[in-house]
Amino acid sequence: MSDQTRFPHSRRHFLQSSGAAGGMLLFGGLLPLQRALAAGAPPAINLGQVLPMTGSAAEFGPYYRDAVRLAVDQINTAAQEVFGGPLIANHVTADSATLPTVGVQAARQMVDTQHTPVIINGWSSGVTVAVATSVTIPSGVLQIGNGTTSPLVSVLPADAKADLLFRTSASDAMQGVVAAQFVNGEIDPAYKFKRVATIYINNPYGQGLSNAFSAAFKKRGGTVLAEVPHPEEVQPTYKSMLSQALKDKPDLLLIVSYPAHTIAICKESRDTFNFTHWQFTDGNASIDIIKEVGATDMNGRYGTAPGEDTTTRSYQDFAKTYLSTYKYDHFPPFTTCSYDAGLVAGLAMAAAVAGGATDASRITGAMLRDELRKVSNPPGELIDGGDQDRVTEMLKALKAGKQINYNGVAGPCDFDDNGDVITPVNIWKYSGDQIETVKMVAAKDIPAG
Repeated sequence: MSDQTRFPHSRRHFLQSSGAAGGMLLFGGLLPLQRALAAGAPPAINLGQVLPMTGSAAEFGPYYRDAVRLAVDQINTAAQEVFGGPLIANHVTADSATLPTVGVQAARQMVDTQHTPVIINGWSSGVTVAVATSVTIPSGVLQIGNGTTSPLVSVLPADAKADLLFRTSASDAMQGVVAAQFVNGEIDPAYKFKRVATIYINNPYGQGLSNAFSAAFKKRGGTVLAEVPHPEEVQPTYKSMLSQALKDKPDLLLIVSYPAHTIAICKESRDTFNFTHWQFTDGNASIDIIKEVGATDMNGRYGTAPGEDTTTRSYQDFAKTYLSTYKYDHFPPFTTCSYDAGLVAGLAMAAAVAGGATDASRITGAMLRDELRKVSNPPGELIDGGDQDRVTEMLKALKAGKQINYNGVAGPCDFDDNGDVITPVNIWKYSGDQIETVKMVAAKDIPAG
């Protein structure tokens, strides 16, 4: 099954109120909020999510929203049986417009008006880092990135003592190595280039991945002719940047960017410079690029992305439920990470309630953080996600005082000291009007550099 999907054909009912970035949406999950107010019900928190519903990555936002919504629904359904009521009062979403400034405004309103102790935020790392440094860390709010891959996140100075920034997607330190291996012919001997240039979006994601690739490629004897940044705001033209990247005639151009930028870059690269030897990354795994640039020029072009093992029970059960519930035919990279982020947030809340928390207003980001590694890491019982019965099983175990080790649908959610997880890295390609995964590189097979 491909890891890319089209936009949804259906919508769930929602309540809209005024908010940053064109509105804030409140989703109550499967269970109405009134039950949270019933006598004997457990405390219930608001779960926030900042995501790209407009801007360069608007194609991806609905998938990430619905993946978290599925996790919230499963947590609340289980909590109704185990604790007597939902644990997530509202799933509060707001648009980042794929820009740090807008994302910060959206997160600030969530914290100030919706009092969310945890925010899921991803796509992009630039938004994640800005929100972490400006909003969540200073406010004591836990942030879990669902499409946050910049190596900077692992060593963000603002989080050195706070330990409030986690992510369910792997660092691009791994993707950069796999991309370099691929370009160097180590994965497919028929696919090999010696002289490469990169053009990248000038934010923590783009810079981090371009640098990681370049370091790994040079280590393998390859030549990186140029690393050329471009602004986060979509530009009317990229000719000057392309001229710099292509002036020494590279064999391949690695484009590390987002869909709207990539569409313009590919068109100008083809039409002005007659150059179509491109390789892509997770940020370009977009059906819109095929539509806008044309399948003829995109067909057979490869990319890399933090991925998942599609043979696991967690992944397969999630995919079946997600696709049928929201009427999708496929889904893009980081959809599984979005579900994992929502589920571990809910499991942390369940652990807090099982541990005696009774007042939602006293449940803080630090309290949830303290439970996060306990529910996700060894030595607890390994339980797969992606299935309602297993989610209920996890909540029952937590209520009984047992330890669990949540096994995510994107891979193990074993958070290290930096809040990072390790997942496989996939190699994908544009194929006709779709995107298909052609190889999974297991985490254990990825070298350090």
